[in-house]
Parts: sequence; C-alpha cells; structure tokens
Amino acid sequence: MKTFTTADGQLAFDYPEAWSVRDPAGELPEGGGAFAEVTNKAGKPLATLRTNMATGSTCQEKYPYEVLELQELPVLARNGVKPRFVFETRGDAEAAGPAETPAAAYGITTVPAATGDSACPIFHFFTWPPTAAMFGAFFNPDNNVVPGAAGLPYLEQARKYMDTTEYQDIRRMITSLRPAAPMPSSIPPSPSAAATNN
Repeated sequence: MKTFTTADGQLAFDYPEAWSVRDPAGELPEGGGAFAEVTNKAGKPLATLRTNMATGSTCQEKYPYEVLELQELPVLARNGVKPRFVFETRGDAEAAGPAETPAAAYGITTVPAATGDSACPIFHFFTWPPTAAMFGAFFNPDNNVVPGAAGLPYLEQARKYMDTTEYQDIRRMITSLRPAAPMPSSIPPSPSAAATNN
C-alpha cells in the first residue's frame, strides 16, 4: 500500500500500489478543498474524495434497502459524531430503486441510518471543515467488475462484488482515511489512555 495526502494537506489515505490517484480530478469549489479520483490498474474509477462540498437533499420517495457492510470511523469524528463506512443498496426484486440512479454505493457518511423497511436515496457525505466531504462511489458494473457475474441483476452483482479482492482493497482504502496532521484537541489524553497507547 502507498499513502496519498491531498494537495491541501488535510487528509491522507492508503491505497494499493498498482492504483493511481489524480489530484485535482476536476475544478475545485470556491474556497479550495480536495478533489481526488482513485483508479485501478485498468484506469477504471473506483472512488472519489471531495471536500468543501455543498450538501442538501430532499427525500421525496423511499425504497427498500439493505446495508451490506458497516464500520465506524472514529478517527474522523467531529463534534462527537462518528462517520461510518457503509456499503448499501436501494430497491429489491419486487421494487426498483431510484430511476436513473445507481442503487448501490460504498462510502463514508454521517447521514442518519435508515430505520424501518425503507430509506431515502443514497447520499453519502460526512462533516469535515469547512462544510462536508465525501469519499466513495456508486457501484457501477462497468467499473466495479465482478468476474462471472455479467448476466446477473444489478443488486446481485453488487452483493457479489463484496467477495472480490478489489472491493476488499477499496474498503481498506476508504476506511484508512484520516487527518494528515493531528487534529487540535482542547482536552489532553488521560494518563491511563497515554499508557495504553505506548
């Protein structure tokens, strides 16, 4: 694994040596930020990291959903809220997901977890100065190739993708995201915590 640090020096993550990171991958928002795209050896985009994002979405319809994987990321916590890595889907065999929108995605989010049997469309973002950030992607069979699964329905391909080495590397990469420099803290660690970390 290699380590990448965003051009603005704020965030870092680890990624497989055979992959590439383009930074900036496009025009930065007013006020700067980060915009990096990770591609695999074949040049297929696997994840995008963006900061200084404008957020906001409306939930007009809900869909059946499934959380395929979940992991808290305390190193990115802000104001007591811990972001989490999630791979989730919308829709099922009986009810389609959002029209013209991929219905499976992996990434970091602080969006409140769905409850009940339906959820809003996928919108992954997490709190990060000065506004919000995202690191992930929608599952796309053209990019996220699942060997031997080309004829399967989209959501079944997304579930099978979890068994691939590429997905395991994506998860390892995204969950390695961390501040590139120590975050300022007004509370020094307790002696017992310091002893535990040594």
